[in-house]
Amino acid sequence: MFSGLPPLAPFRPRLLQDLRGYTRQKFALDLGAGATVGIVALPLAMAFAIASGLQPEAGLWTAIIAGFLISALGGTSVQIGGPAGAFIVIVYGIVERYGLANLLISTVSAGILLFLLGWLRLGSLVRYVPVSVVIGFTNGIAVLIGLSQLRDAMGLQVEKMPADFFNQIGTLSKAMGSFNPYAFGLAMMCVLGLFIWPRLWAVDSLFRRQLDNMPNISALKATSRVPAPVIALVTLSLLAWALNLPVETIGTRFGGIPQNLPVFELPAFSWETAKLLVVPTLTIALLGAIESLLCARVADQLSDTPKHDPNQELMAQGIANTVVPFFGGMPATGTIARTVTNIRAGAVSPIAGIVHAGTLAAVVLLAAPLAMHIPLAVLAGVLLFVAWNMGEWREFARLKQFTNHYRLMMVSTFAVTIVFDLTLALELGLVLAVVLFVRRQSALFTADILAQTDQHLEGRLYGTLFFGAVAKLDALQRAADTAAPGLVMRLDVHQLISLDTTGLDALEQIQRSLSKRHGRLVLCGLNPQPRSLVERSGFAQQIGLEN
Repeated sequence: MFSGLPPLAPFRPRLLQDLRGYTRQKFALDLGAGATVGIVALPLAMAFAIASGLQPEAGLWTAIIAGFLISALGGTSVQIGGPAGAFIVIVYGIVERYGLANLLISTVSAGILLFLLGWLRLGSLVRYVPVSVVIGFTNGIAVLIGLSQLRDAMGLQVEKMPADFFNQIGTLSKAMGSFNPYAFGLAMMCVLGLFIWPRLWAVDSLFRRQLDNMPNISALKATSRVPAPVIALVTLSLLAWALNLPVETIGTRFGGIPQNLPVFELPAFSWETAKLLVVPTLTIALLGAIESLLCARVADQLSDTPKHDPNQELMAQGIANTVVPFFGGMPATGTIARTVTNIRAGAVSPIAGIVHAGTLAAVVLLAAPLAMHIPLAVLAGVLLFVAWNMGEWREFARLKQFTNHYRLMMVSTFAVTIVFDLTLALELGLVLAVVLFVRRQSALFTADILAQTDQHLEGRLYGTLFFGAVAKLDALQRAADTAAPGLVMRLDVHQLISLDTTGLDALEQIQRSLSKRHGRLVLCGLNPQPRSLVERSGFAQQIGLEN
């Protein structure tokens, strides 16, 4: 009975494949890459959690647990999973409207949905989301992330930031009287440092060329391998501590980070509230799927490892998002910045991602007390830089090169993401994509009358005859309605690519009108798909097999 359904995707983590022929040399590369990306992930994980309205440890343990599971069970060799900037807006909104417990329930539900998408081999469907929609909401999220960080970047005294755009603007405006120049200075130094550091050590930079000509500076050169966020975090935290700057820190706001393992805990469940979480759950699942598979495609382009398996990747993402909420975590997905860092550091297998999780766990368990001295303004600076790099701002300048359809989808998704919310933006973007696709495809379909006499009409159908294009058969329908007795309407359909049931119904109406006048419809050159539908529907018998 179910023989016609496609087989379910096998559960084959890439780790099992990559461990065949695994060598010490490969392990050394993965060890160095994993340790590097683990250090990079430390400030980002805390910053993403704080910006989402959560405790910093929520981001850290999400990076550890989800990062481990995504690497161990995923369908890519070098992708790094964890909390991502794209989730900040949606997570903050859920926490504000429904509370932390319902965020955890929504994340678990999204994890189950992600696993089912992969298990049912639907991973490739995510690729059908138009790039204009992806760019629109990515740029919108980047704007909202930047806006959400202005409170800490300027040291404003705001009890709690609202979730929506206009209220955030109003709240920030009212709080400008509490502007803290020390916090603002730290945030700007952080942004400037993140911009300058990698350029300072570029191979072709003047600074690097001068150092290459100087002896006995190997220790200084070694610092070039330290990621910029770590340099900013350490140096600016020491500066704030040494000068005793009056700025808010992780310790003053959150009391520090617990130096112990997270506790397994079931979130409080309410069916009445859970029913309200359908749309947020779908948003988390769709956003997680898009982000992870986009990240996997980037990894395919930058590394020499085998191409990713989208279905296995979604199953791993699903398992990770189902597990982490029980330890107080937040949604997780593939992260492009950390994955690129992993690749550039020399990673060759998922072992690097596992090492990244272990490195983070070791830092949290051994050095958590030091985190209480980190100024929130520095973390805000890190996220401001992330938001800037996250946005594809050049696409706005390139809009004039594209069609009005592309512009409409991108700009409307961008605007709705900022003004309303990400959920509505995704819905609007996908609806617009479908509507504009239908319009474009209907414009490609033509129904021409080539010649007509009292007894014969020669016509031609070209393209795809579907529900969006049936109006173009009106001329043929009028000809059939006013036909002389015995008219033979001969349609050349060898260029008819496909046919749906609405298009078939329109042809049936033409046939009925001709039959009333003792005429007939002849279809010449049916392609396989239209022929199959014509035969299965019984229309072939209605017009006669000879026609």
